[in-house]
Amino acid sequence: MEPPTIADVRAAHARLQPHLPETPLVQHPAFAAALGINAWLKLETAQPTGSFKVRGGVNWMSVNAGDVRARGVVTASTGNHGQSIAYSARVFGVPAVVYAPLGANPFKVRAMEAMGASVRLEGEDFQASVAAAERAAEHEGLRFISSGDEPLLIAGVATMALEAFARRSFDVAIVPVGGGSNAAGTALVARAIAPRTRVIAVCSAQAPAARDAWQGRAHVRYQTQSTTAEGLATRESYDLPQSILAAHLDDFALLDDAEIEAAVAFLAHEAHQLAEPAGAAAVAYARRHREELAGASVLLPVTGANLSAEMLRRLLG
Repeated sequence: MEPPTIADVRAAHARLQPHLPETPLVQHPAFAAALGINAWLKLETAQPTGSFKVRGGVNWMSVNAGDVRARGVVTASTGNHGQSIAYSARVFGVPAVVYAPLGANPFKVRAMEAMGASVRLEGEDFQASVAAAERAAEHEGLRFISSGDEPLLIAGVATMALEAFARRSFDVAIVPVGGGSNAAGTALVARAIAPRTRVIAVCSAQAPAARDAWQGRAHVRYQTQSTTAEGLATRESYDLPQSILAAHLDDFALLDDAEIEAAVAFLAHEAHQLAEPAGAAAVAYARRHREELAGASVLLPVTGANLSAEMLRRLLG
């Protein structure tokens, strides 16, 4: 697989315009003051699926719908990528099957079903659901869509950064990582049009596969992960986004789940913005490193807001 280029990202942006909004880039003065840095929030929570992932799904479907409409597609997801494929499949009239872990967020499952996908709960975690989806692709003739190793998905989600950098310049961009498509896309865009911007990826210390793969420049697969942040809950790295991160990323940090969960409450109280834990991971990093980031203009994408009612009650008290 060839990694996408900035030209691919620009082409994706043109494809997305008829289907998706440009999401807000805002600075809440009280939030910036409480955080202590010049922070700008890119609110991907304003997407119709509540997550940045839909950018990739719409881009993929806009190119491939004609080839897969008769056979259908299958993918695996903890929820946000699955919603992306379900939403995009509905827009383009493609049958979609999504495998999700047995303990998947019920809100995300209902959302995928409401968008017309057939949701199959199988596997104890995301990687087990991936294996089930791959088996279904082989036995049922469906086209399997990887949540990470798909150039069109990466080019699609990279349009988030393209929009942000078109609005203003940033000294630092901090991006959460599950599979790595968003961080890869942001790093790709930054190197092409804003090379002075420092791009930092963050993931959970309880699911460090992506960071460890980047650090060791090698594929990583672990037997377990234990993060409560669904969007960061991967125990195996994806080679395509990792190749982009290896070429363009400046740093990769681990955050404890407790820091990430605290950032959800901080974001809600100080900016009145709702985020799931994965969606608030960039804010968690900024809180930890506020002294280092003082004086810098910082892009903090809020990447998703699809948390369950139970988790919402627990995190906000």
